[in-house]
Parts: sequence; structure tokens; C-alpha cells
Amino acid sequence: MRNFILTALLACGLSVQAAERPNIVLIFIDDMGYGDVSPFDNEILRTPNIEAMAQRGRTFTEFYASPVCTMSRASLLTGCYHARISMPSVLQPTSEIGLNPDETNLANLLKAKGYATACIGKWHLGHQTEFLPNQQGFDTYFGIPYSNNMTDDYMKGKAPPLPLYENDRIAETEPDQSQFTKRFTERAIRFITDHQDEPFFVYLPHPMIHTPLFASEEFKGKSTMGILGDAIEEIDWSVGQINDTIDRLGLAENTLVIFTSDNGPAHHPAGKLRGVKGSTHEGGVRVPTVMSWPGKIRPGTTCRQITGTIDILPTVANLASADLDPARPIDGSDISSLLFDAHPAPVRETQLYYGWSQTGRLDAIRQGKWKLFLGSGDQPPKRYDNRPTNHRTRPVGEFETALFDLEADPYETTDVREKHPEIAARLKAEAAKRGAEISTNARPVGKLNQAESN
Repeated sequence: MRNFILTALLACGLSVQAAERPNIVLIFIDDMGYGDVSPFDNEILRTPNIEAMAQRGRTFTEFYASPVCTMSRASLLTGCYHARISMPSVLQPTSEIGLNPDETNLANLLKAKGYATACIGKWHLGHQTEFLPNQQGFDTYFGIPYSNNMTDDYMKGKAPPLPLYENDRIAETEPDQSQFTKRFTERAIRFITDHQDEPFFVYLPHPMIHTPLFASEEFKGKSTMGILGDAIEEIDWSVGQINDTIDRLGLAENTLVIFTSDNGPAHHPAGKLRGVKGSTHEGGVRVPTVMSWPGKIRPGTTCRQITGTIDILPTVANLASADLDPARPIDGSDISSLLFDAHPAPVRETQLYYGWSQTGRLDAIRQGKWKLFLGSGDQPPKRYDNRPTNHRTRPVGEFETALFDLEADPYETTDVREKHPEIAARLKAEAAKRGAEISTNARPVGKLNQAESN
């Protein structure tokens, strides 16, 4: 029987390895918030390719990232809250630390299973050579090492010109940022085409729509929302180009494509959600997410269960038949049942909301429909909030403990702690227990060796 199956696979033009190990394409947008694209109720911008991806796949309405860049990327690649792996919220061009190469991440996990691996776009997990993607399991790296605004002017003379890397070599300095989306898309397409006969993992973390905003001439001035809309519509073009390439090469039925974002929007509303980038309100950490895999994921469906970036690694590990090291616990769960089952049971009901301080402070916890803020007193200034004044985020130093019923009140307008003190107490105890476990078992961040630091 096995010989018959192998013969049939070969007759269909599929390699045995490709049939057993799906290709993974992970498109990670910078600062794209809930409400920026049409599957999440944006009726202003033209995002037909993301809409088409949703129609042939599944949207995730309760998908969580982190408030800011570095911590979000660390969680995405490792399946851990950033506090567990001692990563800071945001690395700077002056930082001398990075993602520890000893950590299991998506790239080295898949590379060990025979995947060709590429990182194309913004890294932001350490710009020193020993922390760059080529030292973290990626065969190919083409991109910038940190945010596109971290130039010499931004750092007031403490940073070099923005570098564009080709593997571990600086290929350009101060590259034309209006070409970023186009160039990174073209490079991803080239990698997919070159590796179509073997399993591949493409990690495409676009620098857009982080400020400063840019779009190529083809898209500049074409949207109804200025340069922000132009950049978003060019991202949509990129999604279409990637999916069209996968279809053209006959790879769609063996390729999982994931589209998501690192945090909420920086300077515009997150749809109707409260808060934006930097906030642990829903608008700061709940991000638009779509996954497609024709023939595997039911088309045009929606998942409303708690999921997030920490779940990508264990899910991919299961799909690729890769074993995780039990000595290195992670925080995410395998959500493959949420991809494929028509009526799946919940996989996990708890989400921890870590704030963006360098100390790894735990701001809030969600279990089921209940979300409790822990009274950290360190929410971002109210200028980050898009809600009316009677629903505003309190300024720094005034934020108190608050309980929200996200099922009845997804926009976090009404504190119901006084009505449900027992739920608030239970969540507070649960947060303390989980936070203590992560803090106690935190693993070291990657550091430059002693010779280099001297």
C-alpha cells in the first residue's frame, strides 16, 4: 500500500518530502492594526488580495501579538512570552544583546527537518553578527536589522546609517525605503520559485507600515488615506503576489500561508478597539490574522477562540513532525485543530498581556471572556487611545485594576470589577502564579561573548 501511495504522489508531480512536510509562508506586517484591512471591517481601503485569502482560508478574530516590535518577534519565532526568554521590548542600534541562538525557533526547527529557510525583511532581534538570521537557522537573509526609523537622526548620532543586509554582509546603507515592499516581495517570490521542489519556510516581516511610511510610485497617492493607505494597499499587492506565485507553481495544496501583524497601529485607530501600539488594551495587541491552505483549511471560515503568535511554533512543529525540547518549555499551544476542524474545542483559554517595559511587567490576564488589568500604573499616554473621552485610557500613573467582559464589551468601555469581585480575585491569583513561573524559569538572553564585549 505504501509503495502505491508513493507512486501516486510521484505521478502527480509531488515529492514525497513535500507531501509530508508542508511549506510555510509567514507574512508579518509591522504596526498593522485591527481594522486596517477588509476582512476586519475596513471599508475604505482596497485590500482585495487579503480579502481573497480570507475567502479561501480562515480569519482569526481573537489573535494576540505583543505591544511592540522586539518582544512580538521574539514570541512569534520561539512560542514564548518575551519574558521567558529575557528579551527586551525594543532593541536599539546600540544594543549588545539579541535572541539567544540556543533557543528553538521556527527557522532552526524547520531547518533540522530539511526545510530551506529564508528571512526577508525586518529582523529586530539583535543586529550583532551572532544574533542575525543566518546564525538562527535561516539559510538566507535579506533585510534590515531593526526598525526603519532607527537611523542616525533618530538616535542623535548614536547609530550608523540604516543598513540593508545580504546574509551577514551590509549590502547597502540608507536604501530607498519606497522600494522595501516591492523588493522584499520579489526576493520572497524568487526564494519560493528556487525551492519549489523541496519544503521551504519563508518568513516575510515587512518593515511597512512602521513610520516613516513609504510606498512605491505605483501606489503612492493612489489610496483615500494618504501615505498610510498607500502603504497598506501595497502590502495587499504583496500578499497577492505571494499567493499567485504559490498557485502558479502548483504549491497551494501543500502550503500554509499565515498573514498577521506584530502589534496594533501606531498613530491611527485599531478599528473600534480601544488602544493602539504600546497598549495592552485590545487595540494594542489583538491583530488581524488570516491563514489559508486550500484543501486543508475550510474556506471562508472564522475562528473566534483565543490564539496568538506564541501558538505558531508549536503548530508548525506538529505539521512538520518536529519534536520540541521538553527541557525548554514554551507558552504557546498547537492550534492545528483550530485550522482544520469545523467545530473545534478550545485549545487554550488564557492569554497573558505583557507590557512594553524593559522589566517584562505583566499588565493583564484573560481567561475565557474575562480580562483583568492588574493595576500596573504604566499604560501609554491617552494620546494613544482612539476611544471617546468618556472611554479614554487613563494617563500614565493613573491606571488602576479593571475587569472587562470581552464577550459583552469587546471595546473595554465598562469596568465590572465591583460586580464580579470573585472573578477579579481568581484572575489576579492566576496571573501571579503564571507570572512567577515564567520569571522563575526565565532563560538567558543572547549576549556578546566576553572577548567581543571587551
